[in-house]
Order: sequence, then C-alpha cells, then structure tokens
Amino acid sequence: MAKKPHVIVIGAGIGGLTAALALLDRGFDVDVYERSPELKEVGAGLHVSPNGSRVLRELGLAERYLRDGVQPDARYLCLWDSGQTWEIPNHNSQAEARFGSPYLCLHRGDLHAMLVDGVRQRKPGAIHVARTCTGFTDDGSGVTVSFEDGGTVRGDILIGADGIHSVIQKQLFGPAEPKFTGYIAWRGLVPMDQVPERFRTSAANWISTTGSITLYPVRRGELLNFIGNIEREDWRVESWIVPGTIEECARDFTGWHEDIQRLIQGLGTPFKWGVFVRDPLQQWAKGRVALLGDACHSTRPTLGQGANMAIEDGLILARALEAYEDAESALSHYEEARRPRCTQIVKKSMEQASRRHAKDLADPVTAARYIESQWSPDKVVEWYDWIYGYDATTVAV
Repeated sequence: MAKKPHVIVIGAGIGGLTAALALLDRGFDVDVYERSPELKEVGAGLHVSPNGSRVLRELGLAERYLRDGVQPDARYLCLWDSGQTWEIPNHNSQAEARFGSPYLCLHRGDLHAMLVDGVRQRKPGAIHVARTCTGFTDDGSGVTVSFEDGGTVRGDILIGADGIHSVIQKQLFGPAEPKFTGYIAWRGLVPMDQVPERFRTSAANWISTTGSITLYPVRRGELLNFIGNIEREDWRVESWIVPGTIEECARDFTGWHEDIQRLIQGLGTPFKWGVFVRDPLQQWAKGRVALLGDACHSTRPTLGQGANMAIEDGLILARALEAYEDAESALSHYEEARRPRCTQIVKKSMEQASRRHAKDLADPVTAARYIESQWSPDKVVEWYDWIYGYDATTVAV
C-alpha cells in the first residue's frame, strides 16, 4: 500500500491491543477506543499456550512474559472428594522443546499491561479511555464511529474487539443470543503461602460429576489462580466481574476435599459469573468492518484458548491488511484464515467440558478407569497438539 490505512479498534482488551501492536509494527496508524475510564484487568489468571506465546514473541514481548509468567513443572488431575491424584502428560514444561515456544500461566493484568506498554511505546496517544462506542457508518470509502459523548472519529477500517456484548457485532449482523450452560464460574487468587506445597509450582484440574476446578500459579509464582465451575440454575448474570463471598463459594463446593476448602478460604474476594456461550458467527467481516476475539467466537474456558484465539486474531488481521491493498479483500482473507480454526476450538471446548463433568467420576473405581482412559498420553496429544502447533506468524492468509 502506498499509504497505510488508519485503523480504528474498539476495545482495549487483549485481542484489540494485540491487533493494535501488530498493526503499528507494520506501519499502520492505529487508534484504540475503550469504554472503561481506566486501563486495567480484574485480577485473574489465563493460559498463554505455545500458539499464543509465539505471537507475543513476534511482537517483542518475550522478555516480559518470561519475567512475569510461570511455566508449571507438572500437571495433575485430582478427584473432587478424595483428592486422589494422577500425574498426566504435561505440555507445559515440554512446550518449548515440542512446539518451539513456551506454555505460560500469566496474571491477566500482567499480560494486559505488557500489551498496553507496547502500544504506547510505538504510539503514545494511541489508546483513548472513557469512550463508549454507540455505532458506526461505513460509506464505502471509510468508517465513521460514533460515541456516547456525542463525538465521532473517522478511519479507513474498523475492528470490533469489544467483547461478548459487542456493539459492532450487533450492528453488523444483529444480536447473537447467549445460551446459559447451566454452570456458574468462580474466579479468584490465593496467596501462595496459603497453598499446599504440592500445588505451588504445578497446574491441577479437580473434576467431579457436577463441576471442576482449575488451579495454576501466576505472577512469578506469588499467587495461585482459582477457577471453579459448578452446576447452578439460580444465578445467570453474564458479567464475570461481579463480586461474590467466600461463604457462597464454599457452599457451592460443599463436600470437596479439604485442600479445596482451604484454598477457597484464601480467595479474598471471589468473582462469579454465569457461563454463557454463543454459537460461532458464520461471518466476521462486512465492508470495511471486521470482528475479533470474543465479539465473534466466545468460548468456554476448558481448553484455555479464549485469550490465545484473540492473540492469534490480532496478528493474522495485521498480516492480512499488510498483504492486500483493498481493505474489503484483506478483511475477507482474515476471516477465511481464522473462522474455521476458531469454530473448531469452540466446539472442542464444549466437548472438553463434558469430559470434566462425567457420571463415571461419582465412584472411585469407575473414576480411576475413566481418568486412565480419557487422559492417556495419546488422548492429550489428540486434544492439544493441533492447537499448540498452529503458527499465526506463518500460516497462509
């Protein structure tokens, strides 16, 4: 392109910032608009698997993620009530050798901060806070974005990275109705000195017939991330920043092993949300406007791929816009490169949720047989290798 387009990104989350950073590195002018009055992420952890860390390394963030992240040295599966434990194949410590990039457990705020810093280093005034998008007009030659404060901005291309309640998605394709899964999720952080020794440097999944808990260290090993999913029909608020109480969380996991009870008591303020899913969109781009991240492929967290898909999206979007002079063609190629993969990950995340909440886990004998068959080395390879081996830096666009 003789003159790189001006790209407007709505949403300064992980996907929007990754896209902005990748575009700035390629010489595009970018402005990011965020509805929140300040840039911060509610304390929680996330997985950055090799397919995600590969992109972050491409963006010059390897030193930061290696400093702030943790690479668990083992992975365990634990039975909810007895605490019986199986060590299962651990992609985490083997990731660098197998996939050429590390598997990291990061505090969401640490990942967000490194992306914010990267964008601001390249363009100090690129991120605009307290700007709530209300809609847009695509007139064929550019896009005008409107905000709640009455202001407007104009650019050549618009990217909706504004999450599961995306304003851009609704205007493009109409509202996508969420479906309640029958589960609520609890999320919180435990100081590491309150964590049983065997879980301080490892990742663990506790599973039962009606729920599951995922544990892993974050923030240089100072905190343990706690995510608990449990069947409940009486609370269906989709936001995941609603504070709950220790007492309510403990009630949801009544009868679980004493290690889990101890961890819940150390959570401080646990946050809860109803787990909703939406069917993957059949179209992501239209004219000069495209969607990214949760705005087009929200997913259950069971494969740890929500943030990683958004990170992949951001780089592939930038590569497509660099490769094709025509904006509509570039966005169409971005969608073609990403939609099949993300749709498959959403589908496989649902299947994995069913494996973690199986009826065979009610009895210790059937539970042992079930775990030994469903978490065998070949099963783990089947579930994860195709995800982790994906290279967004070289895949065809």
